[in-house]
Amino acid sequence: MTTRAVRRLTVAGVLVGLLALGLGAVAAQTERAPSWAPAPEQLGGLDAVAAVDGTRLELFTRSGRRDFLPGVNLGATVPGTAPGEVALSREDVRRWLPMMADMGLRVVRIYTILPPHFYEELAAFNEANPDRPVYLMHGVWIPEERFIETGDLFDREVRQGFRDELSRAVDVVHGDARIAPEPGHADGHYTADVTPWLMAWAIGVEWDPEATFASDATNAGHPPYEGRYFRATAAASPTESWLAEMMDHLAAELADRGLTMPLTFNNWPTTDPLDHPEEPLDIEDLVGVDANNVLPTSAWPGGTFASYHAYPYYPDFQRYEPGIADFEHRGRIDPYAGYLTKLRDHHDGMPLMVTEFGVPSSLGSAHNGPLGRDQGGHDERTQMAINAELLQVIAELELAGGLVFAWQDEWFKRTWNTLDLEVPGERRALWDNVWTNEQHFGLIDHAPGPVRRVLVGGDEDEWLADSQVINEGRDDVREVRATHDEAYLSLRIVLDQAPRTEELAIDLTLWPGQITDGAPAGRDPGATHAVTVPSDGEVAQAWVRSALDPHAWVNGAALGMLEIDEAQLRADPAAWRPQRLMLNRPYPHPLTGEMLPAEEQEIGALRRGTTDPHDPAFDSLAMWDEQDGIVTIRLPWATVGLADPSARSGLRVDADGVLETAPVDRLGISIGIGERSVTTNGYTWETWQMPSWHERPKAGLDVFVETVRALSP
Repeated sequence: MTTRAVRRLTVAGVLVGLLALGLGAVAAQTERAPSWAPAPEQLGGLDAVAAVDGTRLELFTRSGRRDFLPGVNLGATVPGTAPGEVALSREDVRRWLPMMADMGLRVVRIYTILPPHFYEELAAFNEANPDRPVYLMHGVWIPEERFIETGDLFDREVRQGFRDELSRAVDVVHGDARIAPEPGHADGHYTADVTPWLMAWAIGVEWDPEATFASDATNAGHPPYEGRYFRATAAASPTESWLAEMMDHLAAELADRGLTMPLTFNNWPTTDPLDHPEEPLDIEDLVGVDANNVLPTSAWPGGTFASYHAYPYYPDFQRYEPGIADFEHRGRIDPYAGYLTKLRDHHDGMPLMVTEFGVPSSLGSAHNGPLGRDQGGHDERTQMAINAELLQVIAELELAGGLVFAWQDEWFKRTWNTLDLEVPGERRALWDNVWTNEQHFGLIDHAPGPVRRVLVGGDEDEWLADSQVINEGRDDVREVRATHDEAYLSLRIVLDQAPRTEELAIDLTLWPGQITDGAPAGRDPGATHAVTVPSDGEVAQAWVRSALDPHAWVNGAALGMLEIDEAQLRADPAAWRPQRLMLNRPYPHPLTGEMLPAEEQEIGALRRGTTDPHDPAFDSLAMWDEQDGIVTIRLPWATVGLADPSARSGLRVDADGVLETAPVDRLGISIGIGERSVTTNGYTWETWQMPSWHERPKAGLDVFVETVRALSP
């Protein structure tokens, strides 16, 4: 096995990309732009750079008080790493902070304690750029695994563990901490004081509804917490009382150091305090957690606000609930605006901030949303246009701010409808699965390979630089080249026909001899996967043998969500199925009772276009192109049937219909034209233990930035 080195773009290279998008102008305009430098005030004897005043969350700057804050969430990983490794390097942070500032993103939110160099670089950047600093919203995770295990927030390990971590985080932001190495946690000597730019805390997690419900039941009758700085109301649930205690503990640690600022806890629609009788899934409306029941006392002038991770595609009550599904905003029905309006009205008297929002740029999706704001299936320009629109809605509803999710793509992420296809899960971060939407929320593309290669719609030089010739001939197929990266198998097929008048077929065989018959004339009878490219049209189609289709076996035969005849899947080896992903399980319509069928995505429909980001026709989801008799195509590893390309492991179905993996020695590749076929030498590749990657601003980012700048001049 070999180790592939990580390579990132240089700072100069990233700045060139930013300038190309028109994102470098802010630095030149700094002298005439309003200053965002902090102007702390004394409130109740405590220093504050931000505080809550009624329904306004105000940031105190030299140019006056600012009450709308656009920002971004920063994850803790780069490709090849898990969150617990906290692998952001000093160079990453040093490169990214100027980019955030130039985009007008005024707040960076982090979820947990990061390594010392994050705080050092944040302080250094803000000191060097006093009029355009990046403010910090800090988070602290609870011991979530223990919470899920016990279903009890008052469990000693959960309660005391969270209190200890809150205290440790306060020491960290003051540059007064030494953290010993421990698995899953940042460590080191913390000396940088970032409190001059620390504008808020958002603590906790997206609350697991079953564990939260269980904790409330276990601790029923728990008296409302009464603290010096925070208290729970008489109507508070045990969870809300627990949160009041934790907020009080955090406030006390800060007040002891002479500080006050807005504090909040994280929440999401699954545990919001609203009733959603039209929600199809009971678990999505099982229990509520209400910020209205966790309030500051007069001793905490920094105040509190309601914080939500709110996305436009889930849960499904956004499709059906009166007042949300039919809500009108800007002259059209907008359920997302309707939901945020209901949240705002419920929390009347305190600010509401959307601390996560956005959509991903990924081939795969996980859920359909109203107005086409789906959980994936967007090219980069569409992603950025939707993100800009969502931020504009947040501002028009007069909320306190919106923090887009996320700064960078995160390869370690998983989602429900591809989870079974990425095996083993602990190696997920080593490759980029474009079927998994959760990996592609970033404003910055963490793209596979050490440098950008334009292999679809690119020129011959790109291919000659790094590819294998796997076939040469004098008939219909003159040459076939193959190459790969952490996301795709790519092929370049030189044909004798130009223009081509017959269908092109690419047959792929993971395990020669597993299937011995069942292919059209001129096709590989042992192929496990295939792609057909029409002689005219813009969409190619990816196929999988019925006997190997994970969608049919898992969602159909095993779970009964599709009408699948298991015997037929096995009995007809010649049967092929278009590749699909499950988007929504069948459920009864919450208003009519009619059983709604499963929703699926045609993940095998492959768009034609160019992947050259400098071409005006650039399409980040383009998978193939054809010019002058040359077909270039890239196939996501999941499309080819790989469960883990870094280990060269394929996904198959055992005799009991259960998914399993098996090694792939050499991928068989045959090219068919009409009823004629050419068998190539196939393709293999070295396994890897560390991926290579590079980064670039996503296409359309300028549209999002234009909205950000307009809202935070």
